[in-house]
Amino acid sequence: MGRVVGEPRTNAVRVEVDLDGSARPGLRGSGIHGYVGHMDEGAARDRFVTARSARLGTVGEGGVPHLVPIVFAVDGDALAFVVDHKPKRTTDLRRLRNIAGNERVCVLVDHYEDDWTRLWWARADGRALIVEDVGVRELWIDRLAARYGQYRERRPDGPVVVISVERWQGWAYER
Repeated sequence: MGRVVGEPRTNAVRVEVDLDGSARPGLRGSGIHGYVGHMDEGAARDRFVTARSARLGTVGEGGVPHLVPIVFAVDGDALAFVVDHKPKRTTDLRRLRNIAGNERVCVLVDHYEDDWTRLWWARADGRALIVEDVGVRELWIDRLAARYGQYRERRPDGPVVVISVERWQGWAYER
């Protein structure tokens, strides 16, 4: 068990933080505006694959978080992204250094509208690997090119990262 963060109010979402630092939502009362829409893993994965872009979260030296936008392809419980030709300040990318030092990552997609009853997010937690095998690399670039026309026009030549997803989770506001 963990400790409760903040003082829960009536009809508020309670978050418990386990001793390992992971957070778990708990429900107190009837939830915010009457509903908390936790998704099962299948629904979270289904929402995830519909998104066109995501945010990749890595952790660097000293536990410093790092977040960057990516485009991706999914196959089963694996997803991949490539370092492409878009301009970057350096080729020594922090996301790649972070993955080399700590393979644990999360990837988040979400949908926002001013009508908050249409909000949702889905997340993939897993372990990332920078691909060295040429055949595997080309297979993932083919998948990415099938999804993004820019990669058909100009095939990426940067590193491919494959994430083995260990957990899909998500939330949607539903009535």
